[in-house]
Amino acid sequence: MKLPFASSQNNLNSTNIKQEVTTGGGGGGGGSISIIRYEPKSVLDVQRSPPSPVTGNNINNNNNNNNITSVFSSSEDRLLLDNNINIHQFEEWDSLMKELGLHDDSTKPAYQLDLPELPPIHTEAAAPATAMFFHSDFENLNPNLNAVDFMGQDDDDNNNNFVDELIRIAECFETRSIQLAQVILTQLNQRLHAPTGKALQRAAFYFKEALQALLTGPTRVTQSSSSSEIVQAIKAYKTFSNVSPIPMFSDFTANQAMLEAVDGAMIVHVIDFDIGLGGHLASFMKEIAEKGEVHKANTPAVRITAIVPEEYETESKLIRDNLWQFARGLKLRFDIEFVSFRTFEYLSFKSVKFMDGEKTAVILSSTVFHQIGSGFGFINDLRRISPHVIVCVDGEGLMGSEPSLFRQTVIDGLEFYSTLLESLEAANVGGGGGSEWIRKIETFVLLPKITAAVEASGRQVASWREAFVRAGMRAVGLSQFAEFQAECLLRRVQVRGYHVVKRQGEMVLCWHDRPLVATSAWRF
Repeated sequence: MKLPFASSQNNLNSTNIKQEVTTGGGGGGGGSISIIRYEPKSVLDVQRSPPSPVTGNNINNNNNNNNITSVFSSSEDRLLLDNNINIHQFEEWDSLMKELGLHDDSTKPAYQLDLPELPPIHTEAAAPATAMFFHSDFENLNPNLNAVDFMGQDDDDNNNNFVDELIRIAECFETRSIQLAQVILTQLNQRLHAPTGKALQRAAFYFKEALQALLTGPTRVTQSSSSSEIVQAIKAYKTFSNVSPIPMFSDFTANQAMLEAVDGAMIVHVIDFDIGLGGHLASFMKEIAEKGEVHKANTPAVRITAIVPEEYETESKLIRDNLWQFARGLKLRFDIEFVSFRTFEYLSFKSVKFMDGEKTAVILSSTVFHQIGSGFGFINDLRRISPHVIVCVDGEGLMGSEPSLFRQTVIDGLEFYSTLLESLEAANVGGGGGSEWIRKIETFVLLPKITAAVEASGRQVASWREAFVRAGMRAVGLSQFAEFQAECLLRRVQVRGYHVVKRQGEMVLCWHDRPLVATSAWRF
C-alpha cells in the first residue's frame, strides 16, 4: 500500500513562507533549511529521532495490524517521555489535575479488550470528572437578554478599509512579496491593535494575527501548551458550549449517525481525527451504556483511536484519564489509544489496531483535510478498512468548499467568523462581564481555528465533498430522530436566528440563512 506522505511540490504553503522569512526572503543566499521527517514512537516522544529509512531501518508494512505498536496507548509502559520520565511527573501536571478537579489515575491498570473474556469493572465512589466536558442545558450566564454593547470603543472610520488591507497582505503571500506584506502589517497593526469593535473588525484582527504569525512563527503547531493555557482553553470551550448551540449540534448529530451505524456490535471502534477535548465521545459512551441497560443486553466494548497533533501530549493525557474515569462510572468496557498525525502520514491506517468482529466508525472534520489531504490516497486507504460509517463535521461554513489560496481563505474566513461572532453576541454572554467572556472564546476557541485555516492556505486541498463523490461514496441522510433532537436543541436556545436545514444529505445549523456547521454521514 502506498504510504501517504505530505507533498512538498506546492510552493505556496505556509511552511515555505516561514522558511523564506527565516532565510531572509526570496532570492539570495542565506543558508538552507533542511526538514527532517521522522516517525515518533509516541505522541509524547516528539523529540526522539527514530530510525531513518535512509539508513536502512525499514518500516514494517505487514498487513497484520496486531503487529503495529500503538503510538500512544493506554498501557502505562507507553506513557514515557524522554529520559523515561512518566508524564504524571510533569512539573505542572499535579496543579493542572487539581485545578480541573480530576484525580490522577495514571498508575491504575487499564482494562484490556481481549474479548470474549473481559476483566471485571471496578466501581468508583467518586463521580466521573468527565461531567466538566458535557455541554450544559444552555443555562444562560445572565438572565437579562437585553443587547450587550460589544463595541468597546467608538470607530474612527466608517468604512472597512482594513478588509482591503488584509486581502492585500494575503495576495502578498501568494506572490511572495514578503517585505511588502510586513509593511502593510505594520500599518494595519496601528488600526487593528486590539480585538475591539464590531464582529467584522474583531474577525479581521484575528486574521491579521494569524497572517503575522506566518511571518514571525512558530505557532502552536510546534509548541505544547502549558497547563494554564489548557485550563483556559477548557473553560473557554465550556463557555462556548453554554452560549452557542454549535458544539452540541455537532456532537449529537455525529453521535446519532454513529450509534445507528454500529447498532448490534459487541465491539465499537471509533477512529477520531478531531477529538478536541473528548466531550463528544463521553456523550457517545453514555448513549452506548444507556442503550445496553434499556435493552437488557450486554453493553458493547468501546475502543477509541484518536489521531492527534504531536504537541498534544498533555491534552491527550487529560483526555485519557478523564474518559477512563467516566467509563468506570458507566461500568463500560473501554480502551483508548493515540496516534500522531505524523505517524499516520507514514503508515496511514496501518498505525491503527483493529479487532475481528468490531464495527468501525470514522469521525472527520473539514479542518483535518488541510493536514491529511482529501485525495484518492487517503480515500482508498479509508475504503480498505471498510468503516460502517464516516461522519464528517464541517465547522467552516462556506470555507473550504473550493480549493483556495490565501486571498480566498481571508475573504471566506472573514465572512464566516464575523457571522459566528454575531451569533455569539446575540447570545448575550453575561451583563457587564460579557465582553470578557466572549474575548476568551475568541482567543482560546476561535483564534486557533483561524490560525490553522490561514496556515493551510495555498496547499490546494480539493473539496472533500467532491473527492468523496468521485470515489464512489454516497451520503447517508441523518435520521428523523436526529432532526427531532435538533428541534429540541433550538427550543432550548433563548436566541432567535438559529435554524436547521437539510441540504443534499447534510444537516446544517444556520444563523440567519448563513451556515455555521454541517454534519453528514457517508458510506462506500
